[in-house]
Amino acid sequence: MDFNVIDYAHLLEGEKLYTKAVQAAIDDCAAAGGGRVIIRDGVYTTGTITLKSNVNLHIEESGVLLGSPDCDDYPERTDVKHVNSVMLPRRRNACLIFAEECENISITGMGKIDCNGLSFVEEVENYTGGWRYKRIAAPTPPRAVFFTGCKNVNVKDVTMVNQPAGWGYWIHDCDFVSFDRVKVIADVQYPNNDGIHINCCSNVTISNCSIVCGDDCIVVRANSASLSENKVCERVVVTNCNLTSYASGIRIGWLNDGVIRNCTFSNIVMTDTNVGIAIKLPYGGEKEYEPGNCPQDLPLYLVDRGREETLIENLSFNNIIMDEIYSTPIAVEIADCKATKCKAIRNLFFNGIHARGLEFPYFKGRTENVIKNIKICNCTFEKVSDEQLPNYKEHGATWGRPINNTIFNHVEDIALNGTSFTNL
Repeated sequence: MDFNVIDYAHLLEGEKLYTKAVQAAIDDCAAAGGGRVIIRDGVYTTGTITLKSNVNLHIEESGVLLGSPDCDDYPERTDVKHVNSVMLPRRRNACLIFAEECENISITGMGKIDCNGLSFVEEVENYTGGWRYKRIAAPTPPRAVFFTGCKNVNVKDVTMVNQPAGWGYWIHDCDFVSFDRVKVIADVQYPNNDGIHINCCSNVTISNCSIVCGDDCIVVRANSASLSENKVCERVVVTNCNLTSYASGIRIGWLNDGVIRNCTFSNIVMTDTNVGIAIKLPYGGEKEYEPGNCPQDLPLYLVDRGREETLIENLSFNNIIMDEIYSTPIAVEIADCKATKCKAIRNLFFNGIHARGLEFPYFKGRTENVIKNIKICNCTFEKVSDEQLPNYKEHGATWGRPINNTIFNHVEDIALNGTSFTNL
């Protein structure tokens, strides 16, 4: 059964936002047992809307769901059951589209979700490198789409554009998730606007997608700090995607995530990107802070931390082209820091990777955490000069680009077959 949002226009009552109208259509659709909520023939500006079980938010080619330019229209939710919001990254749950503990939810259609990102950033004064824009001083929405504790999630065909300095899709502790033929097109000069961010999820497929953003395109993590119990992130399949990022094309793990295992990434093209594949457990600070008890002046990327020793294992990367990589095509690193907790990184398989960029791959474990069982087969890595790929300082995260003299450090059981490293 279809519910057309335009049929609820009488709820506007002089207001400019369609939030009440879209939400009423969703509520009626759910009450009827499910169906499609249709957005067509126009631009519908809204604040936060909440999806419900068995509802498909269907945005037709002629329709645009436009995020409000006012952050007050994305309030912090006080009724969230599935997560402890204080423990969330950036300690906030605000978003444009929210769903919690739902089943059979979808966002589909050939239309657009326009996140109105320009309203939440400003140019950096006296710019010398990095991202040209920064978050405005006032609070900004930390995410566009936030689904948590959901099952059977489907996002298909829809295009997300102009997400702000906040993640595009954050899928948190969900099971059976599919992204297919989705486009995420954001300004590469905006910071923190991740494309598809998968956290503590199982049975996820991302296929036939195109993602352009300033921060990481596809993220796979296992930060359980906001959940009542620790969850594994596993059985994630990414295939047939085009990626461009001024950070990482694919990022696996972060500070004190838990278990990430049994994932494959294949048939991918990355261009004009900082790091192609990043499995980096970053420096955790001078002390071992617990999630939620970090000092207020700690950088926000360090506030986003889990509560476990990280275990990353059984990852396969196949048939990947990387061109114009402004740092390194592959970075696997465990920070030499007591606050960075790691059990192991092991069983990483790379086959048919062909990369051209400013650095060679590097693998850096640490004395107590040797990276184990690395297989690199049928790969070519071409290192070019800064003259061939100029202006790297203007490419977001490459502002702090490392110069790596050691390709393998604290690594055991490594095999190189049919693989070349060439300075051009």
